[in-house]
Amino acid sequence: MADFSINEMQEMQAALQERYKHKWEPIGPETGKNKLLWMIGEVGEVIDIVKKHGGVKASADEELRKDLIEEMADVLMYYNDVMLCYGITAEELKQGYINKFEKNMKRW
Repeated sequence: MADFSINEMQEMQAALQERYKHKWEPIGPETGKNKLLWMIGEVGEVIDIVKKHGGVKASADEELRKDLIEEMADVLMYYNDVMLCYGITAEELKQGYINKFEKNMKRW
């Protein structure tokens, strides 16, 4: 299976936003904070699974693993909403990630 790119995720998320634009708040810098808060809520759901069942069971038990993956997908969906809200491209994120990686590699 090929890697799942940020560009693919952003395209899918933009399609969702377009489909539900009459129901969901619009994408833009003014709603970025709300999307971040929703993302944190989804991170909390991931944490709840691991906290309640432990990391080993959450990764090994088939049903729990499905739940864990679904919640991680929710996190990524809101993450991509945040990127769309602030107009951050996959290329900009890649460069920022590379810059931060290089900085961290020289940290200690």
